[in-house]
Amino acid sequence: MTETEAVAALGRVAHPMVGANDDYDALLDDLKDARFVLLGEATHGTHEFYRERARITRRLITRHGFVGVAAEADWPEAWRVHRYVNGRSADNDSIEAMGDFERFPAWMWRNADVLDFVGWLREHHDRHGGPAGFYGLDLYSLHRSASAVIDYLSRVDPDAATRARDLYACLDQAGVDPQKYGLGAVLGLTPSCEDAVVRILDELRAHRPTLVDKGGPEGAEDFFYAEQNARTAKDAEAYYRGMFRRRVSTWNLRDGHMVETLAALSDHLERTLDRPVRLVVWAHNSHCGDARATEVSRHGEVNIGQLCRERWGDKVRLVGFSTYSGSVTAASAWGGPAERKRVRPARADSWEALLHKVGRPRFWFDTRDPRVRPMLTEERLGRAIGVLYLPETERQSHYYGVRLGNQFDYVLHFDHTRAVEPLERTTSWELGELPETFPSAL
Repeated sequence: MTETEAVAALGRVAHPMVGANDDYDALLDDLKDARFVLLGEATHGTHEFYRERARITRRLITRHGFVGVAAEADWPEAWRVHRYVNGRSADNDSIEAMGDFERFPAWMWRNADVLDFVGWLREHHDRHGGPAGFYGLDLYSLHRSASAVIDYLSRVDPDAATRARDLYACLDQAGVDPQKYGLGAVLGLTPSCEDAVVRILDELRAHRPTLVDKGGPEGAEDFFYAEQNARTAKDAEAYYRGMFRRRVSTWNLRDGHMVETLAALSDHLERTLDRPVRLVVWAHNSHCGDARATEVSRHGEVNIGQLCRERWGDKVRLVGFSTYSGSVTAASAWGGPAERKRVRPARADSWEALLHKVGRPRFWFDTRDPRVRPMLTEERLGRAIGVLYLPETERQSHYYGVRLGNQFDYVLHFDHTRAVEPLERTTSWELGELPETFPSAL
């Protein structure tokens, strides 16, 4: 199939998105029966991706019985939002409930679109009383998760809290920076805390019945939160030690942790609600798309999409997002300030450029449609912008080979997009990126 024929075929299968209520009707007819719907994003800082994920998720919750969102966010930070959404916290509003999202990149969750969605979740729960959860899947919260375990045990078993405090103290040898702990442990400068974090999790699980009983009416819920924090601390400790070894091993550990958290969350909710549950996952395309359809698989890398397909088969749907040009909220260096940066038009040899040639501002399509399936299984470059955007090294930093039809079940393309709005705007974000013709700006 020539490129001209491919563009024409994509135009025939494209479903336009015009902001109407029925934009996603045909898409939702398939998604509604899945156990897990993974909604991706081509960047961590694009308004349209956040907005449309929220639109789809609201429909899945209100019309099709999905019980919440599991996001590429840290477990304890997201749990605070979850408690607010369900009217179980002292937070007065959505902004306050999102206050624990302090770790770089804060804009990934502390932005206007997530704020609106959290507010909607709370209103939905208040109006209907049904489940409306917001959960985190990630593992970066080493110290915060450890503290949460100690806080929990302090309420239900002070003696166990003392033991946990003593064991977790091992993590404080290098201060509050978990990367310094990992480096020190790898170099033998400080003792490894692996045995300590494993022991705490094992002891917590061994005493589950007693701890749940001591917890009162919310005993099972509070124990589950603490157990997941203990497991997060265990996996985070291994992750930060692994950072100074092979990248693939830490990537796989992280995505494996997120899938195990998703499985544990699903099982917990099914026990609590006494019925099968369905969840939406929000994460980057590089996590949500099947890694086996990308060049990273050749290096042994796996991800959430692949692991979910292997575990739950046709009960999983993978949805990718794409953009050709526009602006994005991203940083120029790890830990740097949020900037509003111009997204360069996609490379001519990329999927984004091919979708741009369809000539529609925004549309979605089913990659399994036989009219386009053969050409979608060929490998082209796909663009991935994370928390950093480095246009000066764009080919090396942001493109990798993908077979789009095997990576996702559906793709949503937005030809021109704009940066997501952080709740805390920096000067560099307000000013945006200077045009290439500065100072003449011609």
